[in-house]
Amino acid sequence: MSDTPPSPALFFDVINAYQKTAALKAAIELDLFTHLDESPARSAVLASRCSAAPRGVRILCDFLVIHGFLEKLAEEYALTRDSAVFLSRRSPAYAGGAVAFLLSPEISGAYDDLAAAVRHGGTVCGELGTVAPEHPVWLEFARSMGPLMQPNAQALAELVPLPPEAPATVLDISASHGAYGIAFAQRFPQVRLVALDWAPVLEITRENAVAAGLAERFSTIAGSAFSAELGSGYDVALIPNFLHHFSMADCVVFLRRIHMALDFGGHIGIVEFVPNPDRVSPPTAAGFSLVMLGTTPEGDAYTFAEYDAMLREAGFTGIRAERLPAGEATAVLAIKR
Repeated sequence: MSDTPPSPALFFDVINAYQKTAALKAAIELDLFTHLDESPARSAVLASRCSAAPRGVRILCDFLVIHGFLEKLAEEYALTRDSAVFLSRRSPAYAGGAVAFLLSPEISGAYDDLAAAVRHGGTVCGELGTVAPEHPVWLEFARSMGPLMQPNAQALAELVPLPPEAPATVLDISASHGAYGIAFAQRFPQVRLVALDWAPVLEITRENAVAAGLAERFSTIAGSAFSAELGSGYDVALIPNFLHHFSMADCVVFLRRIHMALDFGGHIGIVEFVPNPDRVSPPTAAGFSLVMLGTTPEGDAYTFAEYDAMLREAGFTGIRAERLPAGEATAVLAIKR
């Protein structure tokens, strides 16, 4: 046992964590990070840029300095490197829009009675939680989460060995913002991209694909990934951030559908939070299980051994895992032989 005296510090840090969330949300709503991207500033100057009270801006900025979002030299506030990259609207990697999804009532509300979800063993936010057909939260996900997915989407496209100039068809399951499929179509000029999602979400996917110059190589399938007619002859199936919503048994059923839709030698690329066998590390991947407990009936963060078992049961071989560059995500790759 440690010789360090007992401390309630962790208790108070967690109980008061909502204050950090509220402060960051307020700073994003005030465009505080974007205004500081113009130049470091004192609170009075920054308050003028943000159309806010100097006292309020000073207190908010000091709080953000305490928690690592800003730096303070003398009386001037400045962005940290991470805040400049992810929280200024001037940055192509701006992630502030993700607040609309991550703090939406459908996601944050899942924690309002987490004890009930623990007793129940799954979400108490309706019978199916966020996996209900055409759940509106996925529109917000599609609108706001794409920029955060770009590094991993590009990395996944480099991990799947497609001949650069050969025609190929890529099926993007739960396509959403379309970042993963678009990354493949941009890397491989002969790829035709087929995006599957709920019809309202696909409108956003199409907008992003057209903006990426892929209108002539893009088509859609609207409906459930478990029941929509997929067709066949695909060279690659992409399954980003999808399988964690379902039980292992349902995942196997789904993966068998994908196995049938792929050509012989076709590749599957899964992107997930994959915890270590101990299920408590790494923190982000392991902690994702709690999100699934609150928002889905049977979802979970599965270990690589569990993905390996599911893929083998569905008929895949050559199963391997590769860490992706952003957010503790892992690519699980396999082949139809």
